[in-house]
Parts: sequence; C-alpha cells; structure tokens
Amino acid sequence: MKKESQTHGAFHSHFAESVQPLIELIDSLRVISIDKDIDLPSIAVVGDQSSGKSSVLEALSGVALPRGSEPWSGTISYHGHKETFYDPLMVDNLVIKAQNELAGNTVGISDEHITLEISSPDVCDLTLIDLPGITRVPVQDQPDDIGDQIKNLILKYISKSETIILVVVPCNVDITTTEALRMAQHADPEGYRTLAILTKPDLIDKGAETDVLKIVQGKVIPLSKGYIIVRCRGQSDINNKISLDKAINMEMEFFKNHRYFSSLLNDDKASTQCLARKLTQELVDHIKKSLPHVIEQINTRMLHVREELKMYDQGPPLEEEKMGPFLSKILIEFSDQIDELSRTGHSKDRNIHALLRPVFKKWDSHLRDTKESFDAKVKEIVDTYNEMHRGRELLTFSEFSEFEYVIQDHVAALQGPAMQTLKYVQEIVQNKFKEVCNLCFVQYPSLKCNVTKKIDEIQSKQEAKVEKRIKEFIDMEHLIFTQDKVLQKKLDESDIHQMTGLERYENIREDDMVLNSKGCALLDTRNLVPEKLSLYYEIVYQRLTDYVPMLLILLMLKDAAKTLRHQMLEMRNRADVVELLKEDSVQGRRRADLKQRLECLTQAQELINNRR
Repeated sequence: MKKESQTHGAFHSHFAESVQPLIELIDSLRVISIDKDIDLPSIAVVGDQSSGKSSVLEALSGVALPRGSEPWSGTISYHGHKETFYDPLMVDNLVIKAQNELAGNTVGISDEHITLEISSPDVCDLTLIDLPGITRVPVQDQPDDIGDQIKNLILKYISKSETIILVVVPCNVDITTTEALRMAQHADPEGYRTLAILTKPDLIDKGAETDVLKIVQGKVIPLSKGYIIVRCRGQSDINNKISLDKAINMEMEFFKNHRYFSSLLNDDKASTQCLARKLTQELVDHIKKSLPHVIEQINTRMLHVREELKMYDQGPPLEEEKMGPFLSKILIEFSDQIDELSRTGHSKDRNIHALLRPVFKKWDSHLRDTKESFDAKVKEIVDTYNEMHRGRELLTFSEFSEFEYVIQDHVAALQGPAMQTLKYVQEIVQNKFKEVCNLCFVQYPSLKCNVTKKIDEIQSKQEAKVEKRIKEFIDMEHLIFTQDKVLQKKLDESDIHQMTGLERYENIREDDMVLNSKGCALLDTRNLVPEKLSLYYEIVYQRLTDYVPMLLILLMLKDAAKTLRHQMLEMRNRADVVELLKEDSVQGRRRADLKQRLECLTQAQELINNRR
C-alpha cells in the first residue's frame, strides 16, 4: 500500500525540506517497479486479526479501509489495472473489488500488490505495506492452511533487512503471547527494525494501566525503536459516524485527560500524530542507512542483467528484407566459433582438448597395459613350442607363423578399445558443437533444430569413416612389418646384444648399419624370441597410440567442423529465413523482460545520481 501527500497539512508541519526528497526518491523507485529487482526501504504493518491494524492505517491515510482477514492495497493499481478516483468513500469498494479479483472473493490470499495512492493535505508522507491480518482458523471457504499461507507471506516481507516492522498490538491482550510480535521477533531478533503500536487503550481493564505503561516504557519486551500508544476509531465510532478528523481530536483529548497516559504525550509516545512523526523520521533514517546498499544492489543487478542479455543479443530484425543478412551474420559467428574450436581447441571459455586428452591417455594406457599379457603369451609359446606348436620343421628350427599369430590375435583384440575411444571422442565433439549451437541460437528453436540435426548427421558420417579406417589399420598390423632400420634401432637400444655377446663381434653390419647374415644368425635363437617380439610390439604400440588419436582429431573434429561450416553456407542460400528466425516465445519474452529490467535499473541509477 502506498500513501502519498503532495501538500503540507496537519501531519506535515513537522516535515523538514531535507526529508521530502528522500521519501520521494524511494517512491519514485517504487513507481518504476524497481522493487521487483531490489529490496527498497519500507514499512510493513503486521497485526493479529482485530488488533486495530485497519484503524491505525485509516488514521494515517485519512480514508476508511476494508476490515477483515484479507489483504488490501491499491490509486488504484493492480495486475495491469489502474483507476483514478476522487471520492474517499470509493476506497472501500475499490479495494474489496481488487481483493476479490486477486484472491478470489475474499477467501484466499495473494502475494500480488494492490497499490493505493492517496494525495491529501491531511495525511503523512509515507509508504506502508499492509499485510493480511494473522488468522488461525479458516472461515467460510478458506483453505485449511490459510493461517500458514498468511504467515509465510508476512515473513517474506518482514524478513528483509530493508523493512521496518510496524507491529500492531491491542492493549487489552497479553503482549507476550501476540503472534504478530512473535513473528517480528523471529525476523528481527535484536529488535532493531521493529516499532510496536499499542491500540485500544480505552478497553483496558481497570488496574492494568500500569502494566501498559511498563510495556510502552520497554520494560516488558525491549525494542530499540520503542512503543507508541494510539486510540483510533472503534466500531462504535464508525456506527455513530464519527469522522476521522473528529476521531483524531477525540484521541488527543483522551490522552490529555488520562490519569496514567497523559505523560506519554509529552514523551512523544502517544497519539496518531506522534506515530506519523515517528514513522516519517524512522523511514527517513532507514532510507539514509539503506541507500548505499540499494545503490550496490542496483549496480550488481545491472551487471547480471547485461550479462544475461548478451545471450539473447538484440533479436532478429522485423523487416523481412533485413532477415537474410542477419541470418548470414549469426551463421558466420557460429561457424567461426566451430572453426576456432577445431583449429586451436579453444573457443571462448571452451577447451575441447582438455576433454579429449584424457580419452587419448586412456587409449595409450590400454596399449601399454596389454604389453605384459603379450609378452607372457609369447613366452608361453616358446616354453611349450616342441610339445604344442611345432609343425613339420626339423628339430631346433622354429616356425615364424606361430609367433605371427600371437601378434595378430593381440592386435585384433585392440579393435574393441579403439572403437570405444572413437565413441568417447564422437560424444565429446558432438556435445561441444551442440553447446556452441545452443548458445548461438538460444532464441531460435527452428534454426537450432536444423543445425543440431546437421551436427548429428555429420558426426554419424564421420564416425563411419573413422570406423572403417581403424579396421583397415588393424588389418594392416596383421601383416607384421617394419623397416629393417626401425627394428635395428630398437635392437641397438635393447639389452639383447649383451645377452648374446653380440657386441664382441666385428663386421656384423652392412654399410647401412643393418645386421648382416652373420649378425642375424647370432640372434636367431628361440630363447630371444620373446625379447625380439616385445621390441616389435613397441613399434606396433607407437603406431597405434599416435595414429588412432590423430585420425580421430582429423576426421571427427577438423573435417567435421569444415563440413559443418560448408553446410552453414548452403543453409543460408536455400533457407526459409522467416521460419529459421522465428523466436521461441519464452526466449522472446525473457529478452523483453531483461530489457525492461535494465531500463528500470538505469532509471533508478539516474534518479539516485540526480538526488544525491
């Protein structure tokens, strides 16, 4: 609820010129709906049902307000509706109408605001949030959990550090058991933000006046902002058609002539006028204290909104003739990111090699780990050769084909892990390409769907090519071949020469440094077969550990990116531009909402800068 005054009157005589701009600043910020993004300094009014909350608000606002368990607010504006009226007597019906539209015929609650702006020379310049009265028992067709709903709504407001809590408590009840004050203590344990109003002093039982005085003096439940006691219109006054102006005069007479409470007038702890002054000063002090945090919140929100807006850019042009160039632009931007990702592995904050490297390392580890089983298999054949593997060859001769089978079987078993490596890489590249696609075309579902489909098709085709090439390479490794110099280098680096005493012999190499017939004869012993085949497997390992990753990078990443880039150009040439640039309604609304929020935040920043 918002109450404004644009002229000076009974409640404005105390109002200094330096105070007005601060309250007007917060009101201006609220008018541009900045409170949707940040918490503004405000006063929230809380009270149990029949606590006299409505009477206090009537006295402060100068108009009669609807009583009951439902929330009110509104000049009158709510849910896109705004209506200006000039007769105070219309307030009651207009607010009830708004309540019914938002909360459902006065039986439910809603957390949507109803804003009521009142301009009058006879009201204080304040913004108050009137929260629903606390209830425990559902009435009429209210839901069973109406009490919990109301409490949750109240806590949502009073828990904010920017909110002054105005607790309304009747004098004729035990203050320590009042739900409203208990909730305020929960939200504000130290009592720094809580001001309590004691109502209905005329209903106090005789002899209980001193107990009320102790409460007002803060001797029962201390509150740093203290207590103020007021005597507003009761139901009998309303029935007797006592005006608000007359009620205020009657209130002053009541306190002046009261045996116990008259002293409270001098202490500024009694009367609605005192409450108005107190609230105004408290709100101004609170605004001064909260303003740096409000500025910080605005700056932080602006930064976040701008960052999110970058994801949505400016949206497609409305003119169809401009859509083609715009489509080309965003397709090129997408293609550039894919190209950068394929060339360097980096694009914005993405690093595809950081994901591929562990996959290739796993492939390398598998190759190394299987070398041990390979060596064991060869040794087993050598150990049992004469009994299990010897064919028609003469004694002391060995059949090389038996050892070829070991290599061929071992290499054949590597095809499965190689294909699994292909699957991992395909998944990584495909996901990264789609990630770029989703970010580039976040608000264009049709375009995003088309590009995603192309990414899937290209990856599927490239996967088939790589699978064929890996199988071919595995088949080539069945040939058991390497250049003499390559194997010679492995032999020279090994311990085999020492095992045979080969280093003592001269003239065992040809001119090209490869072993001659004499050197080969010295090494041609079955006992050395495991060591020699192990050296050969090192060559196989080196070929496979490099070839498979290189093949995957070439075909799954680089060639796939090149093909995708080419298809993006083709898409532009034969595209249904209007269909491809049709925006997701959710995304479009989100961008519009972000732009509106940025505009509000910018306005808020300007308002604060102009008034500081």
